[in-house]
Amino acid sequence: MSVTIVRTGACLGRRSLVLLAAALIAVALTSASAFGQAVPAHVTWEETIEVASGGGYRGPWRMNRSEFRYIDDPTVAIDARGLVGVAWADQSRQDIFFQIYEPDGRARFEAPVNVSRSPEIFSWLPRMVIASGDTNHVYLLWQEIVFSGGSHGGEILFARSSDGGKTFDDPVNLSNSIAGDGKGRLTRRHWHNGSLDLVQGPRGDLYAAWSEYEGTLWFSRSTDGGRSFSEPLRIAGGQNAKPARGPSLAVAAGGTVYLAWTVGEDKAGDIHLAKSGDHGKSFDAPRVVFDSDGHSDAPKIAVDSEGTLHLVYAESPSGPFGGYHIVYTRSRDGARSFETPREISGPQTQRFESVSFPALSLDGADNLYVIWELFPSRATYPRGLGFTSSRDGGQSFAPPSVIPGSGDPALGVNGSQQGLLMRKLAVNGTSALAVVNSTFKRNQSSRIWLFRGQAQTR
Repeated sequence: MSVTIVRTGACLGRRSLVLLAAALIAVALTSASAFGQAVPAHVTWEETIEVASGGGYRGPWRMNRSEFRYIDDPTVAIDARGLVGVAWADQSRQDIFFQIYEPDGRARFEAPVNVSRSPEIFSWLPRMVIASGDTNHVYLLWQEIVFSGGSHGGEILFARSSDGGKTFDDPVNLSNSIAGDGKGRLTRRHWHNGSLDLVQGPRGDLYAAWSEYEGTLWFSRSTDGGRSFSEPLRIAGGQNAKPARGPSLAVAAGGTVYLAWTVGEDKAGDIHLAKSGDHGKSFDAPRVVFDSDGHSDAPKIAVDSEGTLHLVYAESPSGPFGGYHIVYTRSRDGARSFETPREISGPQTQRFESVSFPALSLDGADNLYVIWELFPSRATYPRGLGFTSSRDGGQSFAPPSVIPGSGDPALGVNGSQQGLLMRKLAVNGTSALAVVNSTFKRNQSSRIWLFRGQAQTR
């Protein structure tokens, strides 16, 4: 797999060799024409904002006593007015922090807000919703490394704010299990943390999904603005089934809920999909979207105003530890059938051994925006973010490019030291884009970055 394959606290890779490989292609990564194409002219990127900075030290894994001095794991949301929310993990303080940026780029709070407030326990890889039509409500979901008796630590925590993120209620544990919740297993020894998702439906309902190390995929919903959640519903996994990983949620205008994921322990794992026609009370039996010979991973889904379901994911012809590319497909009939998937990340002759872990978002005109991680070598962390868009509902895509400034070699590699199953992209109805990334320079520094852009849709 394109890698930062992560064990709980241990990262694979030959560091000296991969850093050399990254250095050799640094110029290509910082160039806007790394794919041989210019940055699409219809997106104007604003000056990059440094959200936070920290150290660059990551010691050996000693569970919650590990000495980690860096910041990581950003996620982003944007509302109709262009307010941008950013949340991230401060590993040295072992908590999730939050900041709001005004449309002019100013930070709202003098200091970031501590959401998780559990300094004795690592809190990682958040997901976020800023309530549509209500800028006072912010919702956060994350993985907390609670060791509660199983073979792996992990619980799914949720917190809500009703004052625009100034304060958050006490976190609530949605999973309450010993199965290692929030882990997306590839093999018994290899997994990614952050295997979870959170979205809001048109009625204001909240939907959460997560997988566990033991393999089960769970779903829970809130019909009262996050004050309470339903008992987790098992969607897939368990017993002799392949372990689920990388769930992604989307909700149609009429309230239909879609849940996509992939599986581990299978060199030819495929994307699975389940559908709920009753606002998440129950789901149809899962089905495979497309049966391929390679390994399909890290799906992201979105539904447009016409009800078309869009899906992007990473595909590796040679299995979960080979080189990936990004593919796209869509369904116009409520997920009963899908078009044949097609690659949108450029030819395999590009200057990256692998591209993987996409994010997907739509604007108010049903234009699609996709970003992904760029891997100079399959054995190292990514450096920089790829980008493309579609102005015809997925019929065609602009030539892929690199988001300007996202691959600066002076800043080190992309972060995500604990896993790359993240949401780094948000777009609002007026085609304002918000992208986040973290960088990590070993034994020196770490940073969280916010990239804002405006797309011209005509």
